[in-house]
Amino acid sequence: MMRVSKKSDSPVHQSARRRLPGSRLLGRSAAALLVLTGAGAGVGVHAQEGGGISSAVAAPEGNIEKVVVTARRRQETLQDVPVSVTAFTADQLSKQGIPDVVALTTTLPNTTLKASRATNSTLTAFIRGVGQADPLAGFESGVGIYLDDIYLARPQGAVADIYDVERIEVLRGPQGTLYGRNTIGGAVKYVTRKLAPQTDIRLKGTLGNYKERDGVLTASTPVNEQLRIGGTVARFKHDGYGRNLFTGAPNYDKDLTAGRLSAEWQATPDLWVRVAGDITQDDSHPKNGHRLIVGRTGGAPILSNVYDTQADLARALGHEQEVRQHGVSATVEWTVNPELTFKSITAQRQDKSYAPIDFDSLPVVDFEVPALYTNRQFSQEFNLTYTGPKIQGTAGVYYIDANAYNKFDTILAGAVPTSTFTSGDVDTRAWAVYADGSYNLTDVLQLSLGGRYTVDKREADVYRQIYLGLNGTPEMGNPGAILFRTDTDLRNGQLQREDKKFTPRIALNWKATPDQNVYASYAKGFKGGGFDPRLNVVGTRITLAQARAGYSPETIGTYELGLKSSFNGGLVTTNTALFYSDYKDVQIPGSVAIDTNGDGRDDSFAGLTTNAGKATIKGVEFEAVAHLTRNFSLSGMVSYIDAKYDEYIVAGVNVANQRVFQNTPRNAANLRATYDVALPLGGVDGSLTLIGAASYRGATNQFETVSILDQASYKLYDASVIWTRKDGKIRAGLHGKNLSDKHYKTAGYLFPTLGNEGTLTAFYGAPRTVQATVEYRF
Repeated sequence: MMRVSKKSDSPVHQSARRRLPGSRLLGRSAAALLVLTGAGAGVGVHAQEGGGISSAVAAPEGNIEKVVVTARRRQETLQDVPVSVTAFTADQLSKQGIPDVVALTTTLPNTTLKASRATNSTLTAFIRGVGQADPLAGFESGVGIYLDDIYLARPQGAVADIYDVERIEVLRGPQGTLYGRNTIGGAVKYVTRKLAPQTDIRLKGTLGNYKERDGVLTASTPVNEQLRIGGTVARFKHDGYGRNLFTGAPNYDKDLTAGRLSAEWQATPDLWVRVAGDITQDDSHPKNGHRLIVGRTGGAPILSNVYDTQADLARALGHEQEVRQHGVSATVEWTVNPELTFKSITAQRQDKSYAPIDFDSLPVVDFEVPALYTNRQFSQEFNLTYTGPKIQGTAGVYYIDANAYNKFDTILAGAVPTSTFTSGDVDTRAWAVYADGSYNLTDVLQLSLGGRYTVDKREADVYRQIYLGLNGTPEMGNPGAILFRTDTDLRNGQLQREDKKFTPRIALNWKATPDQNVYASYAKGFKGGGFDPRLNVVGTRITLAQARAGYSPETIGTYELGLKSSFNGGLVTTNTALFYSDYKDVQIPGSVAIDTNGDGRDDSFAGLTTNAGKATIKGVEFEAVAHLTRNFSLSGMVSYIDAKYDEYIVAGVNVANQRVFQNTPRNAANLRATYDVALPLGGVDGSLTLIGAASYRGATNQFETVSILDQASYKLYDASVIWTRKDGKIRAGLHGKNLSDKHYKTAGYLFPTLGNEGTLTAFYGAPRTVQATVEYRF
């Protein structure tokens, strides 16, 4: 179940009882302090000293707990750290019935988190206008995803269901100094719960509409005074929001199994070791889109239910949809002395995804892409953290060796029906050295300096062959296919590049009063260059030399001015940030219809990734929490962003005034009200929590050009009723999401010139859902 553990004997938690940089002395463990009073994510509550689910009783006046985060890779209170960060504790996630990271979007300023088009578990993430919408090999998001400080190089499987979580942190703005390349928009950090010092068994069950049936069982126990072991098994399943009217299969269903095992060894009072492994298996049916246009030749109508489809991939599959990922890691923390801690993080991860995509969403074979993605990575990091009376900081070295491989067929009807096989194989090796530290110039003025030097090496193989007919290619299950021609062969070391970059950060924060923290910062980040794994030099405007050069790194420099305030003894907190970003060499990956035969008709598609040029991004973010009475509180956020291209070169012409930023609504807002009241049930003391929330998201573009797939502004309404037993061992809740049953587009495909029927298909967010949950701690 999702709660903040009471206590841990690990060195990291021992050090939390010492003075946190830039804050007062804290007398409780860091884990007990992970109770949110920061803005935008809920209402602060007390962690129970005796364990169990946190009580729903609001924190009393003058005794509001403080949030501890690791945004700068060391423990600091949320209100002291000069970074735009929102934190969600396990207790907030439990009370609000948050199923996965995507559901956090409505409460986060200038942030879009969603499942990628045609997938259930691949994450598309954008923060402050920066992100990556295409999950193909070699395309890395501008938002870094981290699991216990382990960077996940690929987005497949990153729409993680929330279990075994202590907290989630979302950092906004470039994090290039401490988190490295590919975090130019920000970072999302999952922090898992450490094992309890006593036997701990937890059970959570969920029943909901669409035949939702979820279960999570967690157990851990000490083997002896030094060793603890634990594990979690989770099952998440619901029927489809719609149906496939041709095959009868569910559409937008979920069928996912996950597990996690860990062992923690307190070898000495100063040496703590954790070994962990996790696995996820997603056997959901393919998610198929909703056609927004009538079929051109067959006259297929537009379906009335946006979650229904008529897709048929039976002749193009070769394998049902399946996503499997797993990983192992080892973390060592050694407290060298009360001020110095050494940490080693070793991790290996890999995943494999069979992803059949029916672009046209019709029973006919018109435009279909059965695909396979595989990813593997190994990473090693060593760092030192120093927390002295005048200087605090972290320094370290980092290395990653990763491979991303995809292969797919493009089965396309037309004057000459063809099946085009494309494979992209991208190797990445990168290393970095970094340091970030703070110096207390005075009791109220602190200067922070940081820098990271990164070497990023890429090598890729890209290969394309065209076969005749609509039955696929030998590589994807049709050994009898007839080869028409090979149109791209860029293998055997033809595609190589190396990028080097220094990314600095400087911040000055001033404690104007004990409750008013003003900061100003400048940070730079970069995302490495690479090669489009769908390259095709036939039919595109790029030359062979341009293909071999690849696309260049993109960089961003962000100026930020922030104010973190606390009023009335911490009963009201506000966080405000103004930012201005200079975004250069913006990488724009895209798919374009091409004519490979020279007959004037598009007969294939290929990847065409370019560096668009320059952009300016500026905006404001405001988050607040107010405990208005002992029982009633409000929290919310408002954000505004103005993201514009200054230069966007197409065929030598600047078309910036015709381009827009995707997945970046100009305005967003959220308001949540929480009411707590003591309510015994059946003679058992407990408390009742009522939560109501409304969120607003402005108009959102799906691509860099305006299209019918764009989503107009919309509002969502959620509500929860939760009862928690006083001892924290039982919690029962009823959660309603999207209560107005709003249908809103999240992604889509637009290829009007390919195939006979035309492709214009949209994917939608979840409809109205209602879940009943019960959490029990033995």
